[in-house]
Amino acid sequence: MTPEQRDLLAHAEESLEAARELYASGHYGFAASRAYYTMFYVAEAFLLERGLAFSKHTAVHMAFGRYFAKAGIVPVEFHRYLIHAMELRHVGDYGRPKSISRDVAEEQIKLAEQFLEAARKQIGAVPPQAT
Repeated sequence: MTPEQRDLLAHAEESLEAARELYASGHYGFAASRAYYTMFYVAEAFLLERGLAFSKHTAVHMAFGRYFAKAGIVPVEFHRYLIHAMELRHVGDYGRPKSISRDVAEEQIKLAEQFLEAARKQIGAVPPQAT
């Protein structure tokens, strides 16, 4: 694991923790948004395995789908989850208050947990001092 990957995965863990806290407080839209960022940071960490980095979210999504989902390194549906999570992030961040339901936020957190678990298996666990 490179230092950059370690930092991204530590960020992902922190983002997931924030998503859980926001969810517990009833802030479902913001919880879904943080769950998306968990997935996004994991996708970026995976891409660094190939020496790839992008400045746009859509470029990260496309490359993650191409090099990791379609290649069978992660479940193919992870690509779709990442794209859908970004759509929900936009709703959560910019939509009407309460436009993301409790169930939707809970599902996004579960998917974010799956992303992080896949990263731990493929890239490695983040050392405790990095979080």
